[in-house]
This record gives sequence, C-alpha cells and structure tokens, in this order.
Amino acid sequence: MKKFNHIDLKDFLDEKAFYYEQPKFIETDPVQIPHLYTNKEDIEISGFLTATISWGNRKSILTNSHKLMSLLGNSPYDFIMNHTEVNFQDFNGFVHRTFNSTDLSYFITALRHVYTKYGDMEAFFKLYKEEDNFQNAIHNFKKEFFSLPHPIRTEKHISDPHKNSAAKRINMFLRWMVRDASAGVDLGIWRNLSPSQLSCPLDVHSGNVARKLGLLTRKQNDGKALLELDTKLRDLDPTDPVKYDYALFGLGVFEKF
Repeated sequence: MKKFNHIDLKDFLDEKAFYYEQPKFIETDPVQIPHLYTNKEDIEISGFLTATISWGNRKSILTNSHKLMSLLGNSPYDFIMNHTEVNFQDFNGFVHRTFNSTDLSYFITALRHVYTKYGDMEAFFKLYKEEDNFQNAIHNFKKEFFSLPHPIRTEKHISDPHKNSAAKRINMFLRWMVRDASAGVDLGIWRNLSPSQLSCPLDVHSGNVARKLGLLTRKQNDGKALLELDTKLRDLDPTDPVKYDYALFGLGVFEKF
C-alpha cells in the first residue's frame, strides 16, 4: 500500500470525508432517526437512544430504532417528561441484542431526571466539558445517569472513558449533536459546544482503516487508541477533526479499504 506523507494523507482524507458526508449517507445510517424531528429535545433524545443501540447489523439497528420511537409515541420528549410506569408495560418484548425492556425503562426514567435537573442534555455536557474534549463530560454523564436506583446490568449500555473505553456510541451521538448541519448529515443543534472538542467514534471499521493509513498503532480499539487517533486527526484539522470519521468509516464499510 502506498505510504502517504502528511499533506497527501490530509488531501486524501479531506476528499473522502467530503465524498461521504452527503445527505445520501443517512439512507443507511442510524443518524436518520434524529432527522425525523425538529424539536431540540426530541432530536437529543431520539439521537441518544438510537446511538445507545447502534451496534450490530445496521438494518437491525434501523428497524429497532424506528420501533423504539414508535413505543415513545413518536414524541420522545413528551413521553420522557409525562410517562407513568404503566407505560413501561408497552416495552415488554422490546430487545436489541442485549438492550431490553428493563434497560429501556430505566433509560426513560434517567432521561427525565437529567431533563428535570439540567433542562436539556446540551446543558449537562457544556457544564462538564474540558477545553479540548468531552471525555470527562461523558464520564460524569454516566455517573449522573445512573445516580437513581437501577439494575446493575443496565450500566453496560453507557461506556466510561475513565475506564479506558473508546465510548464509540456516545461519541457518535455527540458528533450528531455538535457538528455543523450544513452538509445534511450531522444535526448541529448544540451551538454552545465546539466540533474541535469531539472524539472519533472509534469502531472496528474506522480502527482498521486508521491503522492501514498509519494514524493508529495500538491494536485494541480502546480509550488509549482513541487518544492516539484523536491526536492525529486534530493534527490534520484542529477545528473539525471528526469530519474524518466519514472518511475512515466510508473507506472501511463501503470500499473495503
């Protein structure tokens, strides 16, 4: 494989990022779910819940995400704030891989706690963000989210960067919320936070491509690998490093790079 110098690598990845960050991308991607809504809170909640179950077969992710929105009456924020425990009976039988009705019921309860205490999710992440990343905010979000009595099993559905997790799904959710919406894929509704603080949603596809391109040497897709990759991507574009997620993911999934 051709070895890229810094300028050639940036040009190559810029071109691929531009190619894949197009409205057609959402046709097969979970980001289509928050695009169903216009209200900020509905976008946040639908995006967060969809990102939470975004692992495994993409067709299954989309099917179950649409089903989940239907269970919330296609009005996520209204459901979160006005549900009663009787409504949880409708969740019986819902499952996506290891995320089941028990987990969903607690997520609904915890989201109401977050919205009641902080107003919205953006306010929380703005409060706990660090200057150059959201990893501390994610750690504190998990602590707050699970501050109510809850099934221990449910904790596994939100990752903790302080435990060396790459936290792929919640970093993907943050990309959806923070990055500019002008390309028609990300939603850009969190105007008080900067794309420069985002981390790449590191998964098997983006990780493998990053290693082939010399952006990543660590073999595991963990928190240490994420730090290494973030450092390289910020060197390529300090203001919007996570645009390269489109390039890495697209090369891995669609081009079998």
